[in-house]
Amino acid sequence: MPYSRLWRRTLQACGPGQSMNVFVWAYERSCARYSAMRKSLGQPDPFRLRYRDLLAEVVTGVVRSRKDKKNAAAYIQQMARQRVNQEDVMRFIEIAETELMSLHEGNIARYRLRPLEYTAWRGTWK
Repeated sequence: MPYSRLWRRTLQACGPGQSMNVFVWAYERSCARYSAMRKSLGQPDPFRLRYRDLLAEVVTGVVRSRKDKKNAAAYIQQMARQRVNQEDVMRFIEIAETELMSLHEGNIARYRLRPLEYTAWRGTWK
């Protein structure tokens, strides 16, 4: 049974006086769960937000061109020096290398990579 039909039946079964109480209870519960979820996630990193497109471009560039660790490090440094603010270069390089080392089958969709691309690159990375 779809959720909306179940909700409608519940409100009808409660009667006119109780349906508002059920709605208010459900709304308060939803707000509390949303608030708890937001607090557990924390605040986004402004640095990663600023460079997220370039970071994704670097990671996909390394994987799709099947660069090994040495060539990947040179590519990351080149991209960082060309397109990142001078004071942010070292942190960008560190984050890009960390992202590549932590790349796995479960998070390749974040970079719009296909499993075959990832598998082919992973063989050259090791």
